[in-house]
Amino acid sequence: KFAAIADWADSGEFEVALMCAWLGVSRSGFYRWRKATPSARARHDATLSALIRSIHAHARGNPGVRRVWAELVAMGHRISMKRVWRLMQAAGLQGRHPKAWKRTTVPGERPVPAPDLIGRAFSAAAPDQKWCGDITYVKTWTGWAYVATVIDLYSRRIVGYAVADHMRTELVTEALDMAIRQRRPAAGVIFHSDRGTQYTSSEFAKYCVKNKIRRSLGRTGICYDNAVAESTFASYKKELIHTRPWPDITSLRAATADWVDNYFNTKRRHSYLDYLTPREYELGFKHLTQLAA
Repeated sequence: KFAAIADWADSGEFEVALMCAWLGVSRSGFYRWRKATPSARARHDATLSALIRSIHAHARGNPGVRRVWAELVAMGHRISMKRVWRLMQAAGLQGRHPKAWKRTTVPGERPVPAPDLIGRAFSAAAPDQKWCGDITYVKTWTGWAYVATVIDLYSRRIVGYAVADHMRTELVTEALDMAIRQRRPAAGVIFHSDRGTQYTSSEFAKYCVKNKIRRSLGRTGICYDNAVAESTFASYKKELIHTRPWPDITSLRAATADWVDNYFNTKRRHSYLDYLTPREYELGFKHLTQLAA
């Protein structure tokens, strides 16, 4: 009971006197307990705090409470999110929040139409049935760079990407080339995007026909119609781009490859996947506790 009171008291949400009355213990007894030799719980807190500091230091993008909690659960610790929050507060740790951003969608003059085959149903029953993608921009010392992605809606894995100094259609087809090469999807895989000029061009339409890809377009100006791609770029900006300056496109391309292949797809815990990584999800895991079994 005293440990529970201590957790709530440290958060400042309830008065000690009120909680003691609720739980039928005395305030003097609670304060004697707090001043006594460190309890097993206090010692466990110290151990957890060390783990939390290590997780926070080694994860990219300064993870917040939920992802630190998920990492602890994956390691086999049974712990509440509130306790993680308290220990992170005590250690002065907090997650990084995304900065404001602007869209790069520019409609084409003669767009090639396509239906919306997703309809905001950003899920799939199996890998490589539904993909989505988008383009974002990054400022380097030598000028603007542009990044295109291809994301599998089953596992949220980035299956293709490209970095270039232009926003021509070749940027998005290069990303799709990587996805096709790595995943070898069956004919008819859906690729969903916004209505930017690259995705509505006749060149892109011909590319999709040649590679047996079904084009899908969201509505004009509605960011929610491509929410997964938008969210992925928000993480990319928060966890990589806004953490350092970028001298040139070569350094950006190398760092992007490392972030995708060695972090986002393999180590980053995704809330949509119940805090599994895309790799773990594609291996068949469905819950964090299975990892510690």
